[in-house]
Amino acid sequence: MAVAYYYDHMTKPKQAAYRSMLAGLTELSDSFQLPLLDAKELSEVFLLLRLDHPKLFWASGFHFLHYQDSPNLIMKPEYLFDKGKVREHQKAMASRVEKLARPARTLSEWEKEKYIHDFICENVRYDKLKKSYSHEILGPLGQGVGVCEGIAKTVKILCDQLGIWCIVVISEANPEKNIKYRHAWNIVKIGGAYYHLDATFDNTLSHMGPVRYDYFNLDDGKVFRDHEPVIWKVPACTTSDGFYYRVKKLSFTKIEEVEKRALQAAKKGKELIFHWRGGALNRETAAQMLKAFKKAGEKKGKYPRAAINWPQAVLLVEYLSELPAEELVTEEANEGEQ
Repeated sequence: MAVAYYYDHMTKPKQAAYRSMLAGLTELSDSFQLPLLDAKELSEVFLLLRLDHPKLFWASGFHFLHYQDSPNLIMKPEYLFDKGKVREHQKAMASRVEKLARPARTLSEWEKEKYIHDFICENVRYDKLKKSYSHEILGPLGQGVGVCEGIAKTVKILCDQLGIWCIVVISEANPEKNIKYRHAWNIVKIGGAYYHLDATFDNTLSHMGPVRYDYFNLDDGKVFRDHEPVIWKVPACTTSDGFYYRVKKLSFTKIEEVEKRALQAAKKGKELIFHWRGGALNRETAAQMLKAFKKAGEKKGKYPRAAINWPQAVLLVEYLSELPAEELVTEEANEGEQ
């Protein structure tokens, strides 16, 4: 099930150009005709086509020619590799996607989504070097590295393979907030409801410890606390029912719950990661949390070290045998730049 969401929301002329591009790129043509569009429209169709079809990883750019009075353009695509190499990579990627998807075929939709998310967090390294393949599935699936666009495309192609409705969404840069680049993530439909899934942000939080789910099935209100508005219209995400920490009963509303679970963590020597929804998470609430963490640690002769993802109200606490240099630090999932 490959969702061609952006195609369905295009004008007829753009759809015609999209179809011609899809056919020409699939056939690895050196050139092909397109309906007459302006340069901005062509660039948009080319980008959205590759968001709908991440399998087109070899298409990196294009030039076009227009002869006076002609109703068509001639598009000359640019490929990352020569055609022989492209075909080698095509076979390798198809095999890789099929092999990865196979163990998850009998899982529920939610568990399939988690399986894909965990693959990204456990096997892909965020690539700040920004190689050409890092923006495509070839990076995460072939090299184990990628930037947010490549990661979001990988999530989509695996969701397509496993029958999960999924699209890649892109937000604009915001230099005033020091956000220099566009960011890409996914919207999935699980149990009939739409959710935001940002595997890149969770990946950047997971690189030093356990897999994180701070950005697993967020609604619009939560995701846009630390994401810019999307460029192209996407479905509204209005529920939190599929949010990981709520599903796993790790979303607390009372300090007493926090202290109880922190004591269990201190006793077992494991981290506790949870979501706070007992009111605003501010400095005062954080101080109460730290007090609860310390109280739990004292009972086991251990010292808490805690981290907070402020926008998503997610906290991590671990217990140490010695007093940490910092008891409470701020975590930022902000490396998702293209």
